[in-house]
Amino acid sequence: MAAPKGNKFSPGRPKGSANKTTTEIRQAYQTFIENNLDEFENWLAQIEDPGRKFDIVIKMSEYFMPKLARQELTGSDGEDLFKNITVKFNTADAEEPKQKGTQE
Repeated sequence: MAAPKGNKFSPGRPKGSANKTTTEIRQAYQTFIENNLDEFENWLAQIEDPGRKFDIVIKMSEYFMPKLARQELTGSDGEDLFKNITVKFNTADAEEPKQKGTQE
């Protein structure tokens, strides 16, 4: 049962701090990988599908590198910052596109 609000004797874990068990598990995974890095490379070499290899490496890396949160950039009024951006390309140096059905 959680402590009642305003409990000054046990404020609990600060918001955003890592759970002790989670920290220990991540450390155990890191130690496991560090101690078996050569073997891990051999295991990956036995997998023929490159997509599957990539998935395994990505899934393992999630234990060591934090995922980046998506960010949305908005102005102070909440409007999209990139709403009125236009991109113009200098086509003076580019070749003219060939039209279909024309002969050279």
